[in-house]
Amino acid sequence: MNKIITTLKKSKILTLVLLLGLFFMMPDMKAQQESEYTQYMYNTISVNPAYAGSRESLSMLGIYRNQWVGLDGAPETLNFSAHSSIGVKGVGMGLGVTSDKIGPSTESLVALDFSYTINLGYDLKLALGVKGGISLWDLNPNKLNIYNPDDVSLTKENYSSPIIGTGLYLYTEKWYVGLSSPNFLETKHYDDIQASTFTEKAHLYLIGGYVFDVNPSFKLKPAFLVKSVVGAPLAVDLSLNTLINNGLTLGLSYRLDAAVSAMAGFQVSKSIMIGYAYDYDTTELGNYNNGSHEILLRFELGTRRRSVVNPRFF
Repeated sequence: MNKIITTLKKSKILTLVLLLGLFFMMPDMKAQQESEYTQYMYNTISVNPAYAGSRESLSMLGIYRNQWVGLDGAPETLNFSAHSSIGVKGVGMGLGVTSDKIGPSTESLVALDFSYTINLGYDLKLALGVKGGISLWDLNPNKLNIYNPDDVSLTKENYSSPIIGTGLYLYTEKWYVGLSSPNFLETKHYDDIQASTFTEKAHLYLIGGYVFDVNPSFKLKPAFLVKSVVGAPLAVDLSLNTLINNGLTLGLSYRLDAAVSAMAGFQVSKSIMIGYAYDYDTTELGNYNNGSHEILLRFELGTRRRSVVNPRFF
């Protein structure tokens, strides 16, 4: 009992330090939103480094998202991540690579994740995570219909900036909640010739979910994601997934004042899962596009510590 109390005290101190870091390092200027995923409940590692290794298997995930189909220059995102426990008790590591294209700009991110998990007892675990990497941003004006080719403000630009993030992830076999900032650094790129500034802003994520075992062949999972960045509207995603016979997943999702979505997933084998999501835009922009498509592929292998793939729904 004394050991559990001591562990809880240590975890509270670490939690407080990370929370203070998250909130006091948030910048206070306008910003654009980072990439968003309808199937975010399977891609937690992209926003919260503390998730690394939590499935106690080698988990690799690829997502391709084509947003606002039919609209020229619409966002197109390709994301790959891999994470696993590494054999050292409580330690997990991960790798994430993302390519995000919007109009003439492309942002590429490469990041490493590290997590440490504390067993609090009674099936409750608290994971603390950090993320580090680099962001590369490229602007190619040749992709635009330029009226004046000699315009000095339309030149090719390349920027790079560091990524440092942190997160908390509290979970059991039935539920989870996480708070994170994948990159809390504010980076400004100033061009003294064009007298313009490009600023990257920190994002704060709050995620959570619960699994209800209705019966042995039917599970119900409500989940949510809240994304906040100063200078942009609060993004709220609410979803409800069902797992049937541990093989077929069907779900619906609602993004506040933005879109409604339908999701489907199929567990091809113990190691392979495929998923698909379709978003219907509920804003006026929906009149000018044919919706958004998202395809997911997850591949998992057991590790030396756990030879069987984790059966958790999240």
